[in-house]
Amino acid sequence: MVHLKAGDHVVSVRKPYSWTNKLFTVFLPRFGIETTLVDGHEAQNYEKALRPSTKLLYLESPNSWTFEQQDIAAVVAIAQKHELVTVMDNSWAGPLYQNPLEMGVDLVAHSATKYMAGHSDTIAGVVCGRQAMIRKLFASEYMTLGGVISPFNAWLLLRGLRTLPVRMDYISRSTTKIIDFLEHHPKVERVYHPFARGYAQPELTQKQLRQGTGLFSIVVKAPDIPAVERFCDALQRFLLAVSWGAYESLIFPACTLYASEIYQSPDLPWNMVRVSIGLEDPDLLIADLEQALCQLP
Repeated sequence: MVHLKAGDHVVSVRKPYSWTNKLFTVFLPRFGIETTLVDGHEAQNYEKALRPSTKLLYLESPNSWTFEQQDIAAVVAIAQKHELVTVMDNSWAGPLYQNPLEMGVDLVAHSATKYMAGHSDTIAGVVCGRQAMIRKLFASEYMTLGGVISPFNAWLLLRGLRTLPVRMDYISRSTTKIIDFLEHHPKVERVYHPFARGYAQPELTQKQLRQGTGLFSIVVKAPDIPAVERFCDALQRFLLAVSWGAYESLIFPACTLYASEIYQSPDLPWNMVRVSIGLEDPDLLIADLEQALCQLP
């Protein structure tokens, strides 16, 4: 809202976070702002979608279901060439494993509810950028419409930040071990994660990301949705929940969205399951996944 007005145009990567998508496709059009969603695999798709009214380019790299990345530096170069503002969601990698500001992005957003807080007990968000841009945001829209964190929730977030490097390193190493197990399992069709074997953009992973985090998706070999449900129900060490990035391991099957009036037929396979690895012993999590996968025919 700081950078847009009626008549302006946004170019955003396709398949952003669901409520970001809702903002672009439902809310902003009511105020005369249009958004074009593009395939972010090629930076040139941003440039092809530009209009004389374009003011802002939006990135989310990687996204939080299928983990597509954008070439951040290339998109920034397009934005600077046309004097446009860039905004990016960096929640998956977080500030330890990816730094879009150093690549020239103007504003970087993090869901601090996830890894930064890390304990599933607070809701918070962070926007980072150059001082002049943050001052501009703070002076008007934020003070009028922004979500202002309470003192206690701010304290919870600071508490989480104190252990962020230790937690992230443990989660990263555990996830590597668990993904290796899943990639070799006969009941798993595919693993979606930037550091998984067969990932479609390994060059960008090496270029932009320092390490991987604990959120990934798997496609299980199941004949129908009830079989996916049996797999999820059999898990003993994973909670069934939509969030991610905290101390507990979570699982979230895409099929739960299929009947939702909010999401309305998401572009996700019915047998995809999103997994968030927490701070439990990875060997215990592997054993739990093994016995649950055995429930699949």
